[in-house]
Amino acid sequence: MSVLPDRDGLDAPVTLDRREGPYGEVVLRQRGGHFEIIANGCFLMDTADGRSERLLIQAALDQFGSVERPSVLIGGLGVGFSLAYAAAEPRWGRIAVAEREGAIIDWHRSGPLAEFSEHALEHDSRVAVLHTDLVEYLRAEGERYDALCLDIDNGPDWTVTDSNLGLYGPAGLAAAQRRLTPGGVLAVWSAQPSAAFEEALRTAGFADVRTLEIPVLRGVPDVVHLARRA
Repeated sequence: MSVLPDRDGLDAPVTLDRREGPYGEVVLRQRGGHFEIIANGCFLMDTADGRSERLLIQAALDQFGSVERPSVLIGGLGVGFSLAYAAAEPRWGRIAVAEREGAIIDWHRSGPLAEFSEHALEHDSRVAVLHTDLVEYLRAEGERYDALCLDIDNGPDWTVTDSNLGLYGPAGLAAAQRRLTPGGVLAVWSAQPSAAFEEALRTAGFADVRTLEIPVLRGVPDVVHLARRA
């Protein structure tokens, strides 16, 4: 979510690192036993609950049945829950992670977020980190993947960074299709359900479009949008 969640009764945050990058300011904070990533003053994510990030990976893997060693591109390293969950599953083959913020990559390589990604950046030979903007990466010619698991910004209806809107529009979905193998799976995390995005997936030519919900303590559920390249 783009606003700080309710933290009444919890410790005040402590800033551990603050970086200025090409996309603005990125801050890593600790609040009690949890860590938070703040971008340009907006709360992006924390380590309090990784259920929806894990579902993003599991829901994609479930679509492959007995297929051996499918490849996956994870869009957004974040606090590392998605990567750790993928790395813990031996069925995955190549695991690529696209992350545009060098600071976040550093926090996983040598900082306090390494434990949340299970040190997969350094110790899993299947894992490759792509220091790149996901939207630009998908639009370029390059490797195809059996699954794209995208956790960028807050999802299709509520983005902190304007350029991320391009991922969820017609051009972005067309680029995602081109980067999927035939029958490949697109899984998209969102902070809220989006009927409009479901329709956009169908209009873009994706098949088997559906939405999985993850209940949260307050407000609308997190969701994972699923679709398949026809």
